[in-house]
Amino acid sequence: MEKINRLKITARYAETDMMGIIHHSVYPVWYEAARTEFIKMTGITYSQLEKDGIMLPLSELQCKYMIPVHYEDEVTIETRLSRLTFAKIEFSYRVMLDGKEMAHGSTLHGFVNSESFRPVNLKKHMPELYEKLNEMITDRW
Repeated sequence: MEKINRLKITARYAETDMMGIIHHSVYPVWYEAARTEFIKMTGITYSQLEKDGIMLPLSELQCKYMIPVHYEDEVTIETRLSRLTFAKIEFSYRVMLDGKEMAHGSTLHGFVNSESFRPVNLKKHMPELYEKLNEMITDRW
């Protein structure tokens, strides 16, 4: 099973700031798109997960910007699952351009019931998904 998802994104003009580089607020949006594609590798979509009563609210976001990305650059967002507990999941991201790491970051999410917003034990609620995710954890790019 593949453990890293790679999503190609072409930087749009609307995502740039006055200096002609991608604005810092865009990276979390890219992370979300990449995370959505990563989840699909488990055989379930984010929307199906929500229909099954599970939501993944964001509790932490980290991003380190190293090299600016510019309009029309085609970047690859690499996503991996870096940590999983019964109640939380952490994704790590790298924004790559021509083999160079432009930025990296992570997001931490909780598993909650979509109606009550109370924490959910994913291992009990969806054991097959939990096992698939557990197999996908890696600390290597």
